[in-house]
Amino acid sequence: MPSTEIGRSGGFPDGFLWGCATSSYQIEGAAGVDGRGPSIWDAFCREPGRVSRGQNGDVACDSYRRWPEDVRLLSELGVGAYRFSVAWPRVQPDGRGGPNRAGLDYYSRLADALLERGIEPWVTLYHWDLPLALGEAGGWTARDTAYRFADYASIVYGALGDRVGHWTTLNEPWCSAFLGYEHGEHAPGLRDRNAALRAAHHLLLAHGLAVEAFRSGGHAGEIGLVINPATPRPATRRPADLEAARRASVERTGLWLDPVFGRGYPAPYLAARGAAMPALDGDMATIAAPVDFVGVNYYNEDAVAAAPASPASPDGYRLAPTSTEKTEMGWDVVPQGLRRVLGFIAGSWPVGALYVTENGAAYADTEESAGRVRDADRVAYYRGHLAACRDAISDGVPLRGYFAWSLLDNFEWAHGYDRRFGLVSVDPRTLERRPKDSYYFYRDAVAGYLE
Repeated sequence: MPSTEIGRSGGFPDGFLWGCATSSYQIEGAAGVDGRGPSIWDAFCREPGRVSRGQNGDVACDSYRRWPEDVRLLSELGVGAYRFSVAWPRVQPDGRGGPNRAGLDYYSRLADALLERGIEPWVTLYHWDLPLALGEAGGWTARDTAYRFADYASIVYGALGDRVGHWTTLNEPWCSAFLGYEHGEHAPGLRDRNAALRAAHHLLLAHGLAVEAFRSGGHAGEIGLVINPATPRPATRRPADLEAARRASVERTGLWLDPVFGRGYPAPYLAARGAAMPALDGDMATIAAPVDFVGVNYYNEDAVAAAPASPASPDGYRLAPTSTEKTEMGWDVVPQGLRRVLGFIAGSWPVGALYVTENGAAYADTEESAGRVRDADRVAYYRGHLAACRDAISDGVPLRGYFAWSLLDNFEWAHGYDRRFGLVSVDPRTLERRPKDSYYFYRDAVAGYLE
């Protein structure tokens, strides 16, 4: 039976890495400050109806100015690593050309402050805030964007590579490609399946080019890719549902890991869409440049059932209703789904190391007393998912670390500030930070003790 306890005797090996994660557009604010250029998300937020209540990331958590306080919170939490993203338009305002020194200096100060407190900086090069100038030139549907990304990556390696030992190229490229170009829910807000597939290929090409630039530059450390995989469970044990669940995993998992590990694109997936990727000679070898680890962002697991293939659902499945508890996002709370997806990846691709690079939950957090933010639902969520990580390790999965999402309540993309994932609450008016009960629970988990 899966265990439900965590702690010093709970199976986490010596050297297991504990961390927290954030992203630039969601927390930094300071839009237009110190030479930062506009991003596709700045533009998207200003289109009526795109984001809840017309909110945007102009201020967000104001971490561009308040980062010392955030570093202190990380230090008091006891984590060994902080995963943050660099804002491409803060480094290259138009996505090309020489670097904006003020932007690089900000990340340099942040890295130094983390290291002074014994916290390893983990840098994500791209967490969705594409420079607007590149977006207007075609964004990820344009092949040139991949080459511009490699140039940008080289600038950041050169500025921070002496202090950063772990890099991730892209965060959740499925979201960038499909939520951005097919479903219209994220910037740039298109609804074009062929554009999404072109974007997917160019994102992977950008990843491969950035890995090659890292290796050829002689930089020390490790580099990998972060995906948000899906391995939905079949609604029944009927063969049709089992096969539907397998097909349902491809777009979020195999579409990315197959080419990264040298297997090319999954042919049945493309055939179901009557599509082909815009790959040129040499692209697939570039995409398959060796990586040191894969990051897994996990929030929920769906159930699926077989359904007739259609233009809207070419893979022939539908989401099946469940009785499972939901978060404020409407996502099923399935801790053992994390164990399953980690095991699926470890058993299907030659992954040397896995990290849970994001895991967390949005809840309302309305109960407060004496300045204390009580979030029992989030505590329970973390307890279950940390137990699932321990179980995955006992299964033989090479899981090396875990990053909670997120340190702060922040700008949650199309949901604006209406969904809160933070271990620390952020007052939307004063920007005051207040640790929640989940912060203290995670602190104790990091230290190896139960709450």
